[in-house]
Formats: sequence, structure tokens, C-alpha cells
Amino acid sequence: MTDDRQERIRNRAHQIWLQEGQPAGHHERHWHQAAADVDQEDAAGKSAAKKPIKKAAGASKAKAAPKEAKAATKASKPKKAAAK
Repeated sequence: MTDDRQERIRNRAHQIWLQEGQPAGHHERHWHQAAADVDQEDAAGKSAAKKPIKKAAGASKAKAAPKEAKAATKASKPKKAAAK
């Protein structure tokens, strides 16, 4: 067991102990529950790292403005005078 994993289990077991009102005599159950929680977090992290991130629908391309808005923009722009 790596030191980092053991420390994470210790911290999680302490959280469980506090949440349950600091009962005496349940340290083994807290430790096993904490170990299962840490293993589950690690498994979720590994599977998330393997999966490619999907882009949200419509996030990749900007949508074109409606035709009416384009026409209004063109009409409001001043026309350049032709060189004589």
C-alpha cells in the first residue's frame, strides 16, 4: 500500500468516524469502508482519464445569424463613394 493511498484511507476513515458521531469500537469497519471509497475514487478517475472528452452539442461551431439580421446589418452600413 502506498503512503499516499494509506493517508487518503486514514483521512476518509476519520471523516466517516466524525459523521457517525465518533463511536468507539468501529475503527475496522470505518477503515474498510474508507478503503472501498478510495478504491472507487481511483477506479472512477482511471476510467474518466481513458475516455475522450465529448464536446457539448453545438459548442464546436458558431451558428450563423438569421438572414433578417444580416440584411439589416448590410443596410445600416454606409456605402463607399466610387472614386471618380
